[in-house]
Amino acid sequence: MKITKPTKAEVMREVKDYVFITFGLISYALGWVAFLLPYQITTGGTTGISAILYYATGFPIQWSYFIINAVLMTFAIKILGPRFSIRTTFAIFGLTFLLWIFQELMKGADGTLPQLLGEGQDFMACLIGAAMCGTGLGVVFNNNGSTGGTDIIAAIINKYKDVTLGRMIMACDVVIISSCYFIFHDWRRVIFGFVTLFIIGFVLDYIINSARQSVQFFIFSKEYDKIADRITKETHRGVTVLDGTGWYSKHNVKVLVVLAYKRQSIEIFRLVKDIDPNAFISQSSVIGVYGEGFDRLKVK
Repeated sequence: MKITKPTKAEVMREVKDYVFITFGLISYALGWVAFLLPYQITTGGTTGISAILYYATGFPIQWSYFIINAVLMTFAIKILGPRFSIRTTFAIFGLTFLLWIFQELMKGADGTLPQLLGEGQDFMACLIGAAMCGTGLGVVFNNNGSTGGTDIIAAIINKYKDVTLGRMIMACDVVIISSCYFIFHDWRRVIFGFVTLFIIGFVLDYIINSARQSVQFFIFSKEYDKIADRITKETHRGVTVLDGTGWYSKHNVKVLVVLAYKRQSIEIFRLVKDIDPNAFISQSSVIGVYGEGFDRLKVK
């Protein structure tokens, strides 16, 4: 079996993914250590389970998180594939380390985490911590990674069913949050947990959906062949060439149809302008694009 050597572009994409996954993990870990743990706020996922164990027994959150995810990963490798599993394993080790190092850096002289917002600011800590966690999860998922736990379960279901990741994680985590009542005997903590979960799910979905917004281009240019070649080569988007007739001039024209992510719009505009400043371009937003290079078509 012939082994193909990855291209430079493929290597750079992999490196970019891991860099962004790391930034996402940093945001997630900081949200927990700086805002959620000091105010004894929990949420769902294996991190939520680990937080409850930490509040109840003092067992370090990072180690219970690691143990639970190590068990889950043994069942997930075959379903999610090696690429996802490698990235998830990287994220699990990375988050375990970040949770530990941030706690070590932020602990006070008495060995406890300080309440950065002051006493009685539980709700603000809940909002800020949840927003940071949701942002971190969104960045990780957008770059084909996962932080493990219920993220793994959600990713498996999302692979086959058209269910949003945030909603799936929320469904998995209701029981976990409710169980914190047996630790604190305080329904206020349970409510904070659900508020945190809702914000994480909302921010997660917002980031993922905004990153997946797609646009459609119609490009009219005499240099259509050069433009098509560069779009295909530099943006890795497909190009369809249509035959048309200019009704005023009665001349035959070539029309390029391009579907791309919204974040690639500026790159395509610049590329067309470099080749043909007089090109006519129409851009429109599309509700959804499914197929190779975009979202997978999932129907029941």
